Amino acid sequence: MTDTARARIVSATREIAAGAGPVFELIADPAQQPRWDGNDNLAEAAAGQRPRAAGDVFVTTLTMGSVRENHVVEFEEGRRIAWRPAEPGARPPGHLWRWEIEPLGESRTRVTHTYDWSELTDEKRLVRARATTAERLLASLDRLAALAENSGSHR
Repeated sequence: MTDTARARIVSATREIAAGAGPVFELIADPAQQPRWDGNDNLAEAAAGQRPRAAGDVFVTTLTMGSVRENHVVEFEEGRRIAWRPAEPGARPPGHLWRWEIEPLGESRTRVTHTYDWSELTDEKRLVRARATTAERLLASLDRLAALAENSGSHR
């Protein structure tokens, strides 16, 4: 991997005082994603779209009103999910959102959130991609932690 490609992969990790299962559910259920999105980019997603395997697609509406089809490319129940967003009917332009879940006990979970834009070539999207920093990813992790820890998910 080149230094340029490496610079286009941003991630943040944090421990959450909640079980891995409930944490994964908050991430994997698209209807829950606007609640923890630290980029303030997601407006809504219809209920009932929860992915179960790579190849699944879920739809979200962005705060600016655009719709995205999110193509799940990695999936391991309770452990990992990653998707590539695209405009409806279009091929994904080359960026990926990944969540990795590591149980540290019944009521403690390490979560790593990664934004990989190493394959993004669409010039219109590069400014926004560059603005997605580790701090923004950590903001999502912090919001996720607050939801998980305050919902009784720490059993």
